[in-house]
Amino acid sequence: MKYQSIAVLAATIALAAAAPPQTAAPQPGASVTIANFAYAPATLTIAAGTTVRFRNDDSDAHTVTADDGMFDSGGLDAHGTYQHTFDQPGTYRYVCAIHPWMKGTIVVTPR
Repeated sequence: MKYQSIAVLAATIALAAAAPPQTAAPQPGASVTIANFAYAPATLTIAAGTTVRFRNDDSDAHTVTADDGMFDSGGLDAHGTYQHTFDQPGTYRYVCAIHPWMKGTIVVTPR
């Protein structure tokens, strides 16, 4: 019986060692609402790998345009949405190209 237990334990360890490494689970999404000519929240902190969904709840068109050109939603009409996945840690500032006083920031932390 002792040898059977050892054999089962050895087989289990061998299978675990041969299994492919687990990949990180995708990060749950986050969202930014565009309303009353403002982004809410104005600053959003997320983990790397998170997809942010921007939704325009204003009746006017808006954009989500990165200061460094990394992403640009183009014009979002009322109830329009745009998604962007932030893979690299850093601070990403964006504006509405139509209404440049509208500003937001995404802070991406390491996983």
